[in-house]
Amino acid sequence: MTPRGEPYIPPLKRINYRSDLRIIKKAPPSEKRRIYGRRLGRPLNPARQKAIDELLPRLSYLEEVLQHSTPFDPRTDFSPTTEKLICEIGFGDGDHLAGMMHQYDDKTAFIGAEPYINGMSAFLKQLQEENLDQRRIKVWMDDAIRLLEKFTDHCLDAIYVLNPDPWPKARHHKRRIISQENLDLFARLLKPGADLIMTTDVDDLAAWMVTEASNHPDFLWTAKSRLDWRELPKDWIKTKYELKGKAAGRQQTYLLFKRH
Repeated sequence: MTPRGEPYIPPLKRINYRSDLRIIKKAPPSEKRRIYGRRLGRPLNPARQKAIDELLPRLSYLEEVLQHSTPFDPRTDFSPTTEKLICEIGFGDGDHLAGMMHQYDDKTAFIGAEPYINGMSAFLKQLQEENLDQRRIKVWMDDAIRLLEKFTDHCLDAIYVLNPDPWPKARHHKRRIISQENLDLFARLLKPGADLIMTTDVDDLAAWMVTEASNHPDFLWTAKSRLDWRELPKDWIKTKYELKGKAAGRQQTYLLFKRH
């Protein structure tokens, strides 16, 4: 359910990728979405629209997967030689996700969830321009939790949640993606020893995420000293958002947890 007065974009299965993204109507009361705010911002330029038209129908999960009565294994969507599956939730413009596709070999596949079409179109355009292997990526332009709830146990090797919306007002804290309920889900999906990586440049949110994850019985914080959450992790991929925040004087916090 979107806040009162905000637009609602129909689910993917009803979208005409060239025109229907401009349709605005009220969300039905039964929708179990946890997306707040506008999913469509500034109009897409021709290159981004082309990327949406050509790639989104092929690379996206269909809405029908939510109707599965039993969980499905997302690894079956990739090559049998795939050894590792990484999920990034809320990937923004996708520069970190694309960076991981460059960094890892072809035995690693990715799932990226981003509800906002401007971010999704930026990532898909980058896929085309950088000639990245589209067989190694599936995307979802909706609430990530709705999709992840349908996955089988212990199917993921890592989950990234980078710079999520801080929802600074106390009455909105329940909207924060890092919660005991969602951590229960992440713990079910992650293999033992797998990584949960979170970042933020909002100190209050950093404290919230540390507290929530540290209080969860299935996650262990790997930090040994203050430097561990202030310094860049090894082989870290910097994003435009991160660099912009640093230029504005904001300090990024890096939170690395292990699944027991």
